Amino acid sequence: MKIDKSDLLWNYIATFLKIASSALLLPLILNLLPSETVGIFVIFMTITALAALVDFGFNSSFTRNVSYIFSGVKELKVEGVENSLSLDPQLIDYKLLKGLIKVMKWFYLRIALILFFILISIGTLYINIILKDYNGDHNNVYIAWLILCIINTYNIYTLYYGALLVGKGLVKKSKQIIIIGQVAYLVCATGLLMLGYGLIAIVTSQAISVIIIRLLSYNAFFTIEISENLNSSKSGSRKKIFNAIYPNSIKVGLTSLGAFMIHRSAIFIGSLYLSLESIASYGITMQIISVIIGLSAIYTSTYLPKISQLRVLNNFKSIKKIYLRGQIILFLTFMIGGSILLFFGNTVLIIIGSNTELLSFNLILLLLLFSFLESNHSIAGGILLTDNKVPFFKASILSGFLTIILLLIFFRFSELGLLSLVLAPGIAQGLYQNWKWPLEVLKDLKITKSDFISSFKILR
Repeated sequence: MKIDKSDLLWNYIATFLKIASSALLLPLILNLLPSETVGIFVIFMTITALAALVDFGFNSSFTRNVSYIFSGVKELKVEGVENSLSLDPQLIDYKLLKGLIKVMKWFYLRIALILFFILISIGTLYINIILKDYNGDHNNVYIAWLILCIINTYNIYTLYYGALLVGKGLVKKSKQIIIIGQVAYLVCATGLLMLGYGLIAIVTSQAISVIIIRLLSYNAFFTIEISENLNSSKSGSRKKIFNAIYPNSIKVGLTSLGAFMIHRSAIFIGSLYLSLESIASYGITMQIISVIIGLSAIYTSTYLPKISQLRVLNNFKSIKKIYLRGQIILFLTFMIGGSILLFFGNTVLIIIGSNTELLSFNLILLLLLFSFLESNHSIAGGILLTDNKVPFFKASILSGFLTIILLLIFFRFSELGLLSLVLAPGIAQGLYQNWKWPLEVLKDLKITKSDFISSFKILR
């Protein structure tokens, strides 16, 4: 599996566009939409993130197991991997691959239907509650909401296309496709926003982007060679493959649920205590910080399929090298990106005539600190996960529940206001996760102080 600097470059561009696409539209969104509508937009984005949770960790598990298959393994295990220097990545077990694809199709069809039912019922009731004090066009919001329900369902149903591409090691191709989809989103959204379609413009453009990405991903993976080999092969046991995958997938899903509770519960709970204008400020600030978070982790995430293969080949020296490089890039990205946000963020919003402001300097500084610590332990968790083990799922769930409890306590019994949204997740994660998983990676890879010092040399 070959992953090099060109894959890394395309991943930087794609991730920036994917995470920053909405941020790139901010000048238009903040200028053309009233603050209340921006608050609805933030809630829509939060619901989209919630919809992704129905995958429940299976996508990363599917991706990882596709990588194992293209590394030459003949059997998928519940925990750990079949590792041997004698494995040949050129000898792909198409029977196992075909069985895995069938499992993915079977799984995603069912959870897509479950998602649609939840969104169209419970989700619509929640939107009704939010709109009680909304002074804008309710019909526009409801039409946008229906489109959002449909496209989120389709997105989940076809989620395995991306797992196949990345798992095979086609990182560059995958990111090029994402870039095409995000450019389509930006162009369509810009045009429709300027025509005055508001929220409908944004969700319609998201729909167009998702459809383009999925169609191109399907065609990129199912080449003539792979299609012929799959068609001529029998399928591996769907039940056996699913039984090997689902235990760790559930654990990753619980981790994702915990992460959602940590990051997104602030929007849901905060919207019950704070004005839509305050939620808009928090949401826009976090959206910009999410660009920094995404860029900081790109180096390590690009090489995760390669790290999975290196685990199979017992090449821990190369894994250590990748991790240490990623640590340096994480730190530099937060230093540079955070400084730009702190000192120039609100100035830029004033220049573009935004109706919504960022949070205060001190709140942004706290958010950057907590986000850095969270990004650091998330990268560490990704490294541990390549060994097909999920040690952090219990801690993630507990941190999520603690975040919700702290949010409720702060809002009910204090006057902290917006500071509650920042402190609750920061405290919940700082108690354990922020230090535990980086420490586990140091032990797993046997990293010493001298390794950190010499890591600056390996950036050359």
